[in-house]
Amino acid sequence: MSTKNMGNMCDTDSTSYSLDSQQEPLATQKAGPVVREAVRQVYSAVAVNGGSCCGAGSSCCRPTETSSISASLGYDPQDLAAVPEGADLGLGCGNPQAIAELKPGETVLDLGSGAGLDCFLAARTVGPEGKVIGVDMTPEMLSRARKNAAKVRAANVEFRLGEIEHLPVADNSIDVIISNCVINLSPDKPQVFREAYRVLKPGGRLAITDIVALAPLPCEWKQDLSLLSGCISGASTPQELTGFLTAAGFQDIQISVNEKSREFIKDWQPGMSLEKYVASATIKATKPPSACNLPKECCHS
Repeated sequence: MSTKNMGNMCDTDSTSYSLDSQQEPLATQKAGPVVREAVRQVYSAVAVNGGSCCGAGSSCCRPTETSSISASLGYDPQDLAAVPEGADLGLGCGNPQAIAELKPGETVLDLGSGAGLDCFLAARTVGPEGKVIGVDMTPEMLSRARKNAAKVRAANVEFRLGEIEHLPVADNSIDVIISNCVINLSPDKPQVFREAYRVLKPGGRLAITDIVALAPLPCEWKQDLSLLSGCISGASTPQELTGFLTAAGFQDIQISVNEKSREFIKDWQPGMSLEKYVASATIKATKPPSACNLPKECCHS
């Protein structure tokens, strides 16, 4: 894709995307299915055939040497060696395990669980008394994750088909939510965080890694569905994410940008200087311990 007009910025905010200048932003309810289907197709292909999630010629998410990719994101090589073969697809932008502070016996939910890497690592930490639920909207990825679970007889891991905007999970049932480079793909991020709040127990916590926007993205990027699926054009700013989390009811919000992540992001689409616009960040927040167990709007009525 040409970058000659990179200085020409969009008038919309960083959560609005359009297929072309004549169409509504992809973040609208009308265009949400378009976004989800584009993302689903890309990750279905990754699950079935392997390959990059970012298009031909890109180093992003390349499945070759996935263990070295994940190690560069902060995973312990010994931990990676312990997960089922085929669980690590090198698709993340960080390591949510490093910030989740998981404890034995906890119930963990992974948003966009993919082939199950973070689920299997979390399962080792929470132990047989704990439980890990992975939710993914891609049937092919879900099938792969379940096969991986069968390989190691992971009795405390369960994978469910669903969208992160509409979680197939009961209210107030989760201790910790983790996610790795997935929420940026959603066309309705406020709804993702409302759902996260709903399913967390009072006092539960959110511990995710994701891509954030640190500068306005070029219009042509925001109109490119391949860059959306590649975890670039869907990035929100830290300020926007803070607003989404606050509106959902979260407190103790901490968003920390990993400046070193620019080193691997620059290789996702060589020559495009992605690292000048986006970076990986850790995002932590908690549901208040005294949170009402009814929907938020009821508690505040």
